Amino acid sequence: MDSVRVCILLMDSLGIGESLDAVNYGDEGANTFAHIYQACQEGRADKPKLRQGPLRIPNLARVGLYHAAVASSGLKVLDLSTLAEPAGYYGYAVEQSLGKDTPSGHWELAGVPVLFAWGYFPEKYLVFLPN
Repeated sequence: MDSVRVCILLMDSLGIGESLDAVNYGDEGANTFAHIYQACQEGRADKPKLRQGPLRIPNLARVGLYHAAVASSGLKVLDLSTLAEPAGYYGYAVEQSLGKDTPSGHWELAGVPVLFAWGYFPEKYLVFLPN
């Protein structure tokens, strides 16, 4: 029997496209990876003695991050023909849970989507009692 290796790489908060319910949260156009990529391409991410030039992430490119980003969001600023084919399979997920909180995202990653609204703190609440 051939052995199969699987690596699930989770980069919390590194989105590769807006979610289907982005309009509910004011997140239209959200795409952290695309914005980082564009900033690097345009020189806006250059920091003296730290980093310069285009985004260089060869290992993540090799496992398909760029291809997943294009598949997920139709990223137009990236020409995949300039990249080697990924060394394996890649993919992206479409969230099923309601809300955009961390616990429901973690539950969903574990195979238990949260299909109901959690209780949330109100937008504003007193931290300290008034004098």
